[in-house]
Amino acid sequence: MAMHVCSGAMLQCSFGVAPSTFTVLPINRTLTSNMPAANIMDYVPLVNILPFGMCTSPANPTVASATAAALGVLTPMPCIPATATPWAPGAPTVLLANMPALNNTSKLICSYGGVISVILPGQFTEMIP
Repeated sequence: MAMHVCSGAMLQCSFGVAPSTFTVLPINRTLTSNMPAANIMDYVPLVNILPFGMCTSPANPTVASATAAALGVLTPMPCIPATATPWAPGAPTVLLANMPALNNTSKLICSYGGVISVILPGQFTEMIP
């Protein structure tokens, strides 16, 4: 069984150079290990998903332009997450605010091609299917 993800979890993007901290606002009114619990709708850039240091995705327009200016040498630029769709798949049997709860096996896709995954769920006592 997977772990329930909460505020304070550590995230990593496949094109990011550093991990990031996951932020969950207490609007769902549910706690797990005394931290706000997450559902699949907690994907808002710069609110829930914070930057991952520098971005190395060639699909990111700032990286592409910096790389072109450096004559084709990949030039990382500051990460600004561009998540447009919810986490998938979540835990369909556990609903939190009428949406599937977020578990540590779920993935989030960045519009620039990165795959965001959960490194540490933020708590280690509550498991969900």
